[in-house]
Amino acid sequence: MNRTYEERHIPVLLNEVLDLLVWKPDGVYVDCTVGEGGHTRAIAERIGAYGGRIIGIDVDSEVLEIAEKNLASYPNVQLFKFSYTELPVLLKLLQIDKVDGLLLDLGVSTYQLKAEGRGFSFNQDEPLDMRMDLESHLTAYQVVNTYPEDKLAEIIFRYGEERFARRIARSIVQSRPIHTTRELVEAIKKALPYREIHSRKRHFATKTFQAIRIEVNRELENISKFLQFAPDYLSLGGRIAVISFHSLEDRLVKTAFKDDSRLRIVGDFFQPSNLEIAENPRARSAKLRVAEKVTD
Repeated sequence: MNRTYEERHIPVLLNEVLDLLVWKPDGVYVDCTVGEGGHTRAIAERIGAYGGRIIGIDVDSEVLEIAEKNLASYPNVQLFKFSYTELPVLLKLLQIDKVDGLLLDLGVSTYQLKAEGRGFSFNQDEPLDMRMDLESHLTAYQVVNTYPEDKLAEIIFRYGEERFARRIARSIVQSRPIHTTRELVEAIKKALPYREIHSRKRHFATKTFQAIRIEVNRELENISKFLQFAPDYLSLGGRIAVISFHSLEDRLVKTAFKDDSRLRIVGDFFQPSNLEIAENPRARSAKLRVAEKVTD
């Protein structure tokens, strides 16, 4: 891994995760999106003295390298390159039937946003990639340059909740080939009215970039799949905590928790305090939902 990267990731809603997820000090926990290891480290410190164990998984091999360095001094942590959709396979390999807590943080890591060459951010001019799993085949370049206009418009509208989706899709197709994030931003800019470019609270390309990233990584499909099987692997009293960053994710989590008769929703939802947002602006849209398994 030889990418320039200086800024470090700050785990979101850390205190809330510790208080709501870690209920059994000597339990087994899985951080299903370990990232750079912030949540994992805190859980490991909370349960280490009691013989608790935490397993961290991530599909991004580069991020996992960072986590391995950050967590090297924690003997109760095991790290594996797995997608959270493959959790049943990993638990079977480890001969673990049930765990006491599952954490899923759906945010893009700081490394993915800031490291050179990943193509997640419109703030840098980079090749169109956006893959969380660098071994997967579909890239943002393929989505942007090969998808039919109607399909592009559908993705941008559905996953980005962008009301100018058709205009943006048309502009993208007309601007092909598009090789870099900056070229994509220019194509989006051409499609939007002047007032939209200058009056939005967030960058005008945010919604389109989000939509393409979700498509590349099959994010909503993967979340839905995980939420269906996750309660099967929780012990009685075990908890599942999910941190989402936009309404599409949160809606899936809310519905899954509500519809599963095995689960009891803990609280309603939890959001960062004003102090946390001031210290970590990326936390502003985070929402944590927690559920406890009460019956098999």
